[in-house]
Amino acid sequence: MTLRDVVVLLGDFPALAGLDLSVNRGEVVMLTGPNGAGKTSLLRVCAGLVPIARGEGMVLGADLTSQRASVRSRVGMVGHSNGLYDDLTVRENLEFWGSLIGAGDDELRQAMSIMGLDGRLASVRVRGLSAGQRRRTAFAILVVRRAGLWLLDEPHAGLDSDARDEVDEVLRRASASGATVMLSSHELDRAQQLATKEVRLAGGVVVGDSQ
Repeated sequence: MTLRDVVVLLGDFPALAGLDLSVNRGEVVMLTGPNGAGKTSLLRVCAGLVPIARGEGMVLGADLTSQRASVRSRVGMVGHSNGLYDDLTVRENLEFWGSLIGAGDDELRQAMSIMGLDGRLASVRVRGLSAGQRRRTAFAILVVRRAGLWLLDEPHAGLDSDARDEVDEVLRRASASGATVMLSSHELDRAQQLATKEVRLAGGVVVGDSQ
């Protein structure tokens, strides 16, 4: 993933103000910075959800200016809204998303097994899941969709310690399988243990990065 001189506007306000960033495949990138630094805007632009006003960017070989639909099909974003259907079961949610790309039953079973959602949990409606189980279901959808880039806005929010540990293990596995992970989290100590790279933002630009 490469971004060069990227500007993103929220109305007249530059949420990103000429940002440059390069991320290698399989990295786990932690975004840090004060509120309003541009962390969520960066995640959203990398997901193809908001347009670039100026600059250029490539994500998984797709152009962020002219191929946003292609970007959206290749990446997955989990934020405060997980994109789950409360009245469907865990398996039905995965079946819906899997049907969009032709995923087979074996892929669904593998994703549920990886996330610890097989057995009884597969038939539970999402509204009956704990916060940690909902988060794992959202991650399972990323596995089913074969997302090459995982964009996570506060993945530990609202979870107890055990559920946070589960999230961390999932992200380690995703990175080990070749997916790139970019996350913004207030759980700095926890995120730093996961990250292979820290990117510091302020005023909509990168002000520092470290391995």
